[in-house]
Amino acid sequence: MKKVFRIIIALVLVGGIGYTLYFLYQKSVEPPVVYATVTPYKTNIIRKTVAAGSIVPRIEISIKPQVSGIIDELFVEPGESIKKGDLIARVKVIPDMGQLNNAENRLSVAQINRDNATRNYNRYRELFNKGVVSESTYQDFEVAYKNALEELNAAENNLQIIREGATKKAGATSNTLIRSTADGTVLGIPVEEGNSVIEANTFNEGTTIATIANLGEMIFEGQVDESEVGKIEVGMPLIIRVGAIQSTTFDAELAYISPKGVDDNGAIQFEIKADVQLKEGYFIRAGYSANADIVLERVDSVLAIKEQLLQFDGKQPFVEVETAPQVFEKRLLKTGMSDGLQVEILEGLSADDAIKVWNGSARDAQGGPGRGRGRR
Repeated sequence: MKKVFRIIIALVLVGGIGYTLYFLYQKSVEPPVVYATVTPYKTNIIRKTVAAGSIVPRIEISIKPQVSGIIDELFVEPGESIKKGDLIARVKVIPDMGQLNNAENRLSVAQINRDNATRNYNRYRELFNKGVVSESTYQDFEVAYKNALEELNAAENNLQIIREGATKKAGATSNTLIRSTADGTVLGIPVEEGNSVIEANTFNEGTTIATIANLGEMIFEGQVDESEVGKIEVGMPLIIRVGAIQSTTFDAELAYISPKGVDDNGAIQFEIKADVQLKEGYFIRAGYSANADIVLERVDSVLAIKEQLLQFDGKQPFVEVETAPQVFEKRLLKTGMSDGLQVEILEGLSADDAIKVWNGSARDAQGGPGRGRGRR
């Protein structure tokens, strides 16, 4: 029994040593490298630069009063659509005491002159009718009487303007009635009833009572860095992405590039403006933040691959194309436009070629679902 037991122990030791040697051998042998492959695909390639900004109305009008006073009543609210001539507010005039006193004195003098001219006119009219005075003398007093009446009327109107801001003859054209000067939507009413307002004049731009704009004509206003401004020009197409509307983009055309840059935290920025083509079913509010992709160059439906697949022999790009399972050959390429992620292939590849993924995973190199294939 002892002999059998020793034989079994010896066999176990030999087997263990053999398995250990086999395991160590297997660990020392590297598994063969199996490369994944992908195929070229058709796509659109757009080379662009991005500008941040906002969507604003093409024209925004500030409505200001023609007389100083207090807002007596407001007739519109923000968001309402109004037409040219629609009533916005009424201003109650607070007269200047000095002007009011002068106007009252002028009216008193005009009444005295009117009364005196009336007496003279009536007296000389009777004398003229009796043939006592000449016609020329009578006409002088008649003219003086009419002038006195006009002066009295002017004095009354002046006093009424100072007190109320308008004359009775003005009616609907009264300066105290603030009306819209254009069709559009009321964007804001920065005053309340009871607020004091100042008239627009040569020395003061006046108090804004309302801002009005046509929301059917919108533009993009943004800024471009000085490193990019030399690449763009008026007329270039833009793709506008509005922050509040994630479901769609809007086309636009670059209409203005500022000739002068401004310093923004150490970076020189140039203002740009673009005409936005609005879409039915989407309401864009004034002031929405937006980003504009300025299309510098574009090609559609071209054969392309991911740029990470390219290798370079000096300046000449190439890829490795599979000719048999896991057998690859070097293929020189002629490339076209690139957006930094994918590159247009002009010569050297067809849509059926399998390209070795040498510097990334098959998933990263594919153009989309079903466009690549891999082997493990």
